[in-house]
Order: sequence, then C-alpha cells, then structure tokens
Amino acid sequence: MSFRKAARVVFGLAGGSAALLAAAALAESRGVFGEKPAEPGCRRGWSGLAVLRAAQSFTAVNPTVAPSGFGWDSNWDKREPLSLVNNKRKDKETGEGELPTELQNNKPKATRHIFLIRHSQYNLNGQSDKERSLTTLGQEQAEFTGHRLAALGLKYDMLIHSTMTRATETTQIISKYLPGVEMVSCDLLREGAPIEPVPPVSHWKPEAVQYHEDGARIEAAFRRYIHRADAKQNKDSYEIIVCHANVIRYFVCRALQFPPEGWLRMGLNNGSITWLTIRPNGRVALRMLGDSGFMPPEKLTRT
Repeated sequence: MSFRKAARVVFGLAGGSAALLAAAALAESRGVFGEKPAEPGCRRGWSGLAVLRAAQSFTAVNPTVAPSGFGWDSNWDKREPLSLVNNKRKDKETGEGELPTELQNNKPKATRHIFLIRHSQYNLNGQSDKERSLTTLGQEQAEFTGHRLAALGLKYDMLIHSTMTRATETTQIISKYLPGVEMVSCDLLREGAPIEPVPPVSHWKPEAVQYHEDGARIEAAFRRYIHRADAKQNKDSYEIIVCHANVIRYFVCRALQFPPEGWLRMGLNNGSITWLTIRPNGRVALRMLGDSGFMPPEKLTRT
C-alpha cells in the first residue's frame, strides 16, 4: 500500500486533511516513504503498512474532541414566540396542529446589532469615581473610537453608557462623531465583579459579597440589553453601549452560552469595539471582539 492510500484511509476516517495528503504526495514522489534501499548512512524508508500503523497510533492518542453535550437553548432570552403564547388559549382557539394568530404576531422580524465599547484609559490613581477621569491618551482613544464607529456608516439608534465617570466621558467624546444619536445613562452598566472567575487569579480577589451584589446587577443589565428584537421592531437596529471590560466579557459569555465563569480569560483594550448580532430566531453571533486595530500601536492600552 502506498503512503497516499494509507493516509486517505486513516485520515479520511478521521475527518480528512487536504494539507496532509498534499504533503504525503510530495514526500512519496521524492521517495521518502518508498521501498527502495536507503542511501548510505540513512535509515530505510517506511513501508505503506508502517505508515498506516503510525497514523492509527496518532489518531488513537489524538482523538477528535467530543461535543460538550450542552445544546443551544433557543429560548435563552425568554422571548421565543411559542413561549409567549398561552397554551390553554392556543388549544381552545386553534385546535391541535394549528398556530394561533398570536404566535405569528409575536415573531421578531428584525436583527439587533449591539456594539459594546470599553471606556478609554483613565486615571488609576483617583480615589473616587469622579477623580478617575480620562487621561489625555484616553481622550485620544475615544476620538479614534468615535471616528471608527462613524466610518462604519451605520444608522445608530441609541448610545447607552455606564454612569461611571470614565464611561461617561468616553461617551461624550464618541457622541461628537454621531450627531443626533440619543444618549442614555444606566447604573446597571457600572463596573463590578460579575461572577467568580475560573481559573481564579491571584492579583484580584473581591469579597464574596461583591460577587453577590455586582453579579445580580450585571446579570440584570444583560437581561435588559442583550436579547432578540421585539416583535414590533420592523427594521434592523444598531445600538452602542459604552461600559467596562468585566461587563462586556460577561455579556459575551452569556450571549454565546459559554460558561460565564470564563469571562476573565478574555482581554480588551481601552476604547475597543465588540460587536454582537442577535437574529430574529435568537441566534447570536460575535462579529468582533475587542477590536482596536483602528488605533496606532503606540496608542493601545489595557488598563
């Protein structure tokens, strides 16, 4: 058996690899795996059977990763149309196998695009929230972010921001590039400790009560802002939320139905853009995570 045939058998069963087969063909054409005697000082080439056995051994110790077993919850935001219909009313009005008019009326038709912006660099030495205002570099970063959002050419519906000083100031600068977009502040979006991270980190260990209080608030913010469109919404929407790294990372994990305790495994630069898309059927896509490529390298920070 030639190497190529052996590779097709083994790796075809394991899912296939065009790159591997191409490399195998090149190697065989040069006699690497041939049966001809080896040159002086070299080991004899492998036979097709030896290659097959080696490949079988490789797949045995490197199996395909098994699915986690956790399926997608299509009603994650509790807004799936069927869940909004009263079952008793459905049975009474329509009979078995028919969909009530109410079900059709509750079907979302639009897609929501949510841009999560991390605030710019701020004064870490400030003792109070008011003193933790943007640095000169932070102000520059917000200018870059505002320019980038405007350059996307989208019709933004709303600009929501955390009430903390660094987020408010970032929003004010961004708003200069988005004239006419309504600004709304929200205490739920303030920074905090959403859930104890796994694995734990040694440099940041909030008290259990902080996780308990902040976690409930940040989860409330998630439920308020991250969900599929209302059935009355006829056009796609584009909303901007300026807040904090912990809040954004938690939102991403929850929206994608990843383990929320993994939020601290992601890093976000100041002024970066994260883009979530929520389809009418509840499907969620992460189109952008912490994008800051629109800033010069010397302007990037993650504080």
